[in-house]
Amino acid sequence: MKMTFRWFGENSDSITLRQIKQIPGMTGIMGFLDYKAAGEVWSEAEISAYIAGVKAAGLDCDVIESVNVHEDIKMGLPARDQYIENYCITIRNLAKYGVKVIVYNFMPVFDWLRTDLARVIDEDGSNSLYFDEVELGEMGPIDIVRSTAENTNGFTLPGWEPERLAELETTLERYQDISADQLRENFKYFLEAIIPTCEEVGVTMACHPDDPAWPIFGLPRIAHSKEQFDQIVGLVDSPRNALCLCSGSLGSNLQNDIPAIVRHFGQMGRIACMHIRNVKHLGTRKFRESSHLSTDGDLDMYEIVKAVYEACPDIYVRPDHGRMIWDEVGRPGYGLYDRALGAAYLNGLYEAIEKNTKS
Repeated sequence: MKMTFRWFGENSDSITLRQIKQIPGMTGIMGFLDYKAAGEVWSEAEISAYIAGVKAAGLDCDVIESVNVHEDIKMGLPARDQYIENYCITIRNLAKYGVKVIVYNFMPVFDWLRTDLARVIDEDGSNSLYFDEVELGEMGPIDIVRSTAENTNGFTLPGWEPERLAELETTLERYQDISADQLRENFKYFLEAIIPTCEEVGVTMACHPDDPAWPIFGLPRIAHSKEQFDQIVGLVDSPRNALCLCSGSLGSNLQNDIPAIVRHFGQMGRIACMHIRNVKHLGTRKFRESSHLSTDGDLDMYEIVKAVYEACPDIYVRPDHGRMIWDEVGRPGYGLYDRALGAAYLNGLYEAIEKNTKS
């Protein structure tokens, strides 16, 4: 299990590579050029400079999260072929500098969605990301975009880049005529176009689940259950068509058996990486991000890590969506302290499982 940490770059992250390097057991980062709009080519010069800086800090950058998929590809519009060509160029450019995995998603319009980016946890005074479908029902899509943009502490949020949401109303109207089956067909078209390039250069695509794990605002969503991921890996039968399982995203729906899902796809060799975090359910479709500790949420982190050890021990993992603790102010969900604690906790679980299994 290769422990990594998400990093947005020296000009866009309050956390430094030096701080990440000091986290016990940290091997590398999951990197991101957050200023690149969906559909743009990532140039060799940009990639080279970014990865050189990471390696100079003594860390690896084998995983990029994310190269965003343009909405025209998801909607199957005529311009998709040009954006797919750009995507293939980016895959080739990343491969030249040692990138092995690209995380992405196929969620229409919105990536992960929360109704509060800093809900105070009464038990300890920390704050974390929070979702309540009742609160969401009182907001329209424009309202949630405005609320999210106004509460990011001055940072961009992955999946909420302004250029992606600039034509929100037009995009939402277009999706009214796109069913889940049509979205899946557009997904297949995308994969059929890019996977040959991935096979040629040795890059694995890792699809991230919908978050939360159900449709929102009437938009189709096709990646939030074991059955749906079986369909996705079947769209193009190649080990380069893989998954980035996120325990928190899938765990927003307690009907998802996370350890069983990890074992199922791990034994198939179709998990490239994972985000491992915990969530605390507060009601129906109402939850908050908790610390990674099992007893602080509703997911059994020991069983999740045990499934990783048994089914896919060589994958990249990272802690995810930490609380804001110890008076830290930063990008919501992506502070240093709670994610560092999470990484140490996950590494501790893995070490204990490994030693108990071998004894």
